[in-house]
Amino acid sequence: MVMANPSLLLQSIFILFLLPCLSSSCPEYQKQALLQFKSSILAIDSSFHTLDSWNSSSSSCCLWDMVTCSSPSNSTSTSSVVIELHLSYLSAPLMPSYLLGPFFFIISLRVLDLSSNSISGQIPALGFGNLSNLVHLDLSSNWFNGSIPLQLFQLKYLRYLEMSSNRLSGELPEAIGNLTKLQQLSLSGNKFSNGIPSSILHLRELEKLYLSYNALSMEIPTSIGNLSNLSFMKLAYNKLIGGVPASMQKLNKLNSLDLEGNMLTGEIPFWLFDFKDLQDLDLGGNSLTWNNNMKVVPKCSLLALSLRSCGLQGDIPEWISTQTNLVVLILSHNKLSGSLPNALFRSSQLSTLSLSHNNFSGELPENIGDAKLLKILKLDRNSFSGPIPQSISRNSNLQILDLSYNRLSGNIFPVFDPRVNLLYADFSSNEFSGEVPTTFPPNIRTLALESNKFSGALPSNLTKLRNLRRLELQDNNISGELPNFLLQISYLQVLNLRNNSLQGSIPKTLSNLQNLQILDLSSNNLTGEIPIDFVNNLTGMIEAPPNRTSQTSEFDVEISSSSKSFIIGIEVTELRVDWKKSKQGLSSHNIDMYFLLDLSNNQLSSEIPASLGALKALKMLNLSFNKLFGKIPASLGDLQNVEGLDLSNNKLSGPIPFAFTKLQQLTTLDVSNNKLTGRIPIGGQMNAMADLNFYANNSGLCGFQIRVPCPGDLPPAPKLQEHDNKEEPWILQEAVGIGYPVGFLLTIGIIFLAGYCNPSPPSNSHRHCCHHPHRLIRQLI
Repeated sequence: MVMANPSLLLQSIFILFLLPCLSSSCPEYQKQALLQFKSSILAIDSSFHTLDSWNSSSSSCCLWDMVTCSSPSNSTSTSSVVIELHLSYLSAPLMPSYLLGPFFFIISLRVLDLSSNSISGQIPALGFGNLSNLVHLDLSSNWFNGSIPLQLFQLKYLRYLEMSSNRLSGELPEAIGNLTKLQQLSLSGNKFSNGIPSSILHLRELEKLYLSYNALSMEIPTSIGNLSNLSFMKLAYNKLIGGVPASMQKLNKLNSLDLEGNMLTGEIPFWLFDFKDLQDLDLGGNSLTWNNNMKVVPKCSLLALSLRSCGLQGDIPEWISTQTNLVVLILSHNKLSGSLPNALFRSSQLSTLSLSHNNFSGELPENIGDAKLLKILKLDRNSFSGPIPQSISRNSNLQILDLSYNRLSGNIFPVFDPRVNLLYADFSSNEFSGEVPTTFPPNIRTLALESNKFSGALPSNLTKLRNLRRLELQDNNISGELPNFLLQISYLQVLNLRNNSLQGSIPKTLSNLQNLQILDLSSNNLTGEIPIDFVNNLTGMIEAPPNRTSQTSEFDVEISSSSKSFIIGIEVTELRVDWKKSKQGLSSHNIDMYFLLDLSNNQLSSEIPASLGALKALKMLNLSFNKLFGKIPASLGDLQNVEGLDLSNNKLSGPIPFAFTKLQQLTTLDVSNNKLTGRIPIGGQMNAMADLNFYANNSGLCGFQIRVPCPGDLPPAPKLQEHDNKEEPWILQEAVGIGYPVGFLLTIGIIFLAGYCNPSPPSNSHRHCCHHPHRLIRQLI
């Protein structure tokens, strides 16, 4: 008896099972529908290659990338149908939503993922309503607008609906309650308004509810605790009012509760700490209050806790020290006081610690470097004093460090390992002294050292910080000249050296900082001229980047633990500048919107270079309080985005250029205290520039803006008429000669008649005429 070769037998069995799969094919109409979708994208962008595997020569669309088909219904069948399309991140151009039309013929679809594709327009109502077998629909991170079509709420098998990060608006319809099999509903990051519909209580299988970052108002449904399967409820950053519903005590499976940034009121219920599975609790940014007299014994082991602006007072609550697994702890904007406990930094998990805007004092703990996983440390706006502990340089994961607005001092800074990924460091508004520190890792992007007591020249070691975007050294006592080596920090977007003791001229090499958007050299002792070719390479100020909108903060830091990850958005300190005649903070979140050049309060003496007119992205130009002379160049009228223009307190002469009428964004113009002459231009925004103070002490100016008529505006003086007819003077004399006696006789006659018709006692009549003759005359007149 011949024994069969086991390996050949296995190969035969494999082939028998594989052949039906290889020969199975999707219906031709489904194949053509997918090819039509690909063709529509290629018509917009011929370089699109993501779907190259989709081609007409292929025997079956079931073999294509991103396509999943069903298995044949039986062993003899070779037909399959398309049941899943995973089409996220196609890297396609902006797609109008009508291009999705071919998909709506594939009614066998159960999973459709179109996330992150820049699809614009309204959600096709009839199309999605035709996909009656859908179980999973993901349209997130696109540009869909309008409301959610009601047809979507007729998809009775739907379990997963993800539509976050779009531009959808309107009310959430009551029809949402029809999706009774829904397990996850994600609508965060849209513009939905009004209340959460009560019909949401019909979704008894719902496990995850994400409605954050909308404009939802009214109260949280009081019976929301009836959704007994709910484990994730995120309603952050809406306009919800009222308290935390008591029915939520029944949510025994609750793992994450995020109510941050609403308008909720009342006392924080302590039963929230009784949920054994609770890991994430975010209640900050409301008007909720913490009962400082109550003792809490949590049954949960929290990974993230936010009690920002919740009225905590005194020391950090003792029960927080029992939460040894904390990854994120945010207790900012409270009234906590005392010193920081060393135990905070013994945590092996802590990645984010924010205690800013409190009343903490004393020195920072020496063991601050023991928190090895710490990525975000915000201790700003307290009253900490003393030096920065050297151990902080051991935090190898540190990315955000904010110690601003304290009373920290010293002239020795920690030396950070070059491999540390520190991105943002803010030491502003303290009492540090000595030379400008440069002991930071080369990857740092923002270094804020303003409002301290730093002195001496700018150190050449700054060039080692080659990735700097923001360098803020204003309000110190830095001296010396502006060095040429600054051009080596080529990524700089913000350079602020305001209010120091710098001297010398402005180096031409500064113009090589091509990314520079904000340059503030005001209130120093700079002399010489504004270099004519100073602006040649300042491309960051010549052309503004396209408008960008984002719901993220300047720094979004991903925080991970063994069981969960968090995205922490950090709003960092505002950039303080002189903006439109006042000190203002420019949001770091929108730093790309601001373009500013401030050379005011120096000793610059030259004509204003006409080349400044090339900086078309500028929103603010301040050259005031210098010794600039000559005419104002007409090219400044090309600053099409400028909102504030200050040329005051110089020695400028000549007229205000008529080209200023082209400045359609202009809201502030100050040319006071110069030697300007001529008419103030009329037209455009110049008609609104009517503040007398902004034209003061220019004796030669005129115009309606300052209520001083120009010479050409005065009407001509009347001329004596010359009479050709020599007889006309004689006629006038004769008329006058006849008029006087006739008038006299008429007056006497009227007086006589008045006395005749109204007789009165002689004495009274005589007294009346003699003492008050003017009364009668007034009546006649």
